Amino acid sequence: MGAHQDTRIVVTGAGRGIGAALARRFAAEGARLVVNDLDADAARAVADELGAVAVPGDAASEHGVGELISKARTALDGPVDVYCANAGVPTGGGPEAPEADWAQAWEVNVMAHVRAARALLPEWLERGQGRFVSTVSAAGLLTMIGAAPYSVTKHGAFAFAEWLSLTYRHRGIHVHAVCPQGVRTDMLDGTGAAGQLVLTPTAIEPEKVADAVLAGIADERFLILPHPEVAEFYANRASEPDRWLGGMNKLQRRLEDGKA
Repeated sequence: MGAHQDTRIVVTGAGRGIGAALARRFAAEGARLVVNDLDADAARAVADELGAVAVPGDAASEHGVGELISKARTALDGPVDVYCANAGVPTGGGPEAPEADWAQAWEVNVMAHVRAARALLPEWLERGQGRFVSTVSAAGLLTMIGAAPYSVTKHGAFAFAEWLSLTYRHRGIHVHAVCPQGVRTDMLDGTGAAGQLVLTPTAIEPEKVADAVLAGIADERFLILPHPEVAEFYANRASEPDRWLGGMNKLQRRLEDGKA
């Protein structure tokens, strides 16, 4: 029997990439799973593979989150024990990015987490237990050149996970912020020249992220770093911000010079 035998788990954005890898890893541990994705065919394919339940749909809007959690409770025949807020959008650009892009990044990368927590917390607090796994990104600790909406909203996702942990940990609520750098997924393919410069050289497979998440849960670590070197970058950002900004600006200039 695995460590998560019969644990009721929801994974959003689980039709591919990190979400699918998480679902497979939890299934191997004996979990009872709901696989969510906006791509219904992808969600069903992963669910069929794992003997899980597919609940396709929007995991960001208030209505969509409410529907997902309600259907998950029915499908799992009980309360959700672990919620993996994994769905995300890699919106690029800067201040000039369209309002719709900024709004989508905010809805999916931040408010999806807020709305899920809002729906789950009353029951979790009454039970005295619950686990919220937030797929953030190293961009939430550092930043990502060429992608202001993504960077800003991932900082927001990290801040919300941190707030949840410090507010509710004494009441049995466990929170994890997962902050990988490059991961070989469709999302990485969509990051263009900036991703090729910053993320691709050290990119890892989604399965490595899933392994790190399961290890982090076992150790009850809030901050899960599939790329351990991110800890040093994060410390440098805090202790020597101007030096760190200078280094990031050097990458920006390389991108502008076409040397990615």
